[in-house]
Order: sequence, then structure tokens, then C-alpha cells
Amino acid sequence: MRTPINWHKKHAAKLSFGNRLADAVANGMGSWKFIILQTVLVVLWMFLNIIGYTYHWDVYPFILLNLLFSTQAAYAAPIIMMAQNRQNERDREHAEADYQTNIDAKLEIEALTLKLNSIEVEKLDKIIILLQELKNSSMK
Repeated sequence: MRTPINWHKKHAAKLSFGNRLADAVANGMGSWKFIILQTVLVVLWMFLNIIGYTYHWDVYPFILLNLLFSTQAAYAAPIIMMAQNRQNERDREHAEADYQTNIDAKLEIEALTLKLNSIEVEKLDKIIILLQELKNSSMK
């Protein structure tokens, strides 16, 4: 039996390499692992530049570090916005799939209701016929 392709697989299949990369970067930057790693690197950077005995490549007030953060933010913001736009698109496709499922279920329920009503009417007709036959046989 073949499994149908759901909305998520269809959406994932049409993503380009750039879209998948942007999603991966946004997921990575939105994690505790990234925050902890970046905090460790910043503390290490500052420690080595304040305590460093022979070579200070970025002396206080850490202008190079600020430049690196600015560059990171300049690239991170549009990448995160692209990922959010795709999330909105995924949510829209999911809502459309849910809506279509609800419509299909409604049509199926209506068809079942009609079938049950016709069965009920047939049963009632048979009961009426049986009662009339019973009445006719008791009158003879």
C-alpha cells in the first residue's frame, strides 16, 4: 500500500539549497547550544585581550569584537526573516490541507447520513408492510 505524500513532505521537497541552508542557520542560531558557545567565545576573547601578556589583537573597548557582532547581526536578521517567511508559508499550506480534510470529512459524513436515512426509511417501509400484512391476515 502506497503512503500518500503529506503537505510537509511536499513543502520540503520544493525547498532550494539556499532555503534549507537558511533554515539550518536560523535553527542553529536559535538554540541554547549557539548562545552558550558564543558566550564562551566572547568571554575567552575578552579574557585573552585583557590578560594577554604579549599580544592584544583587540584592546578594550573591543572594537573588532563589536564589528564581528555587527556583521553577524547583519547576516542573521535576513536569514532568520527568510526562515520565518517559510514558516508562515508552511503554516498556510498546513491550514489549507486541514481545511481540505475538513471539507472531505464533511462530505463523507453527509453521504453517510443520507445512506443511514435511506436505510431507516427502507426499514420503516418494511415494518409498515409487515404490519399491514399482519393486520390483513388477522382480519381473515
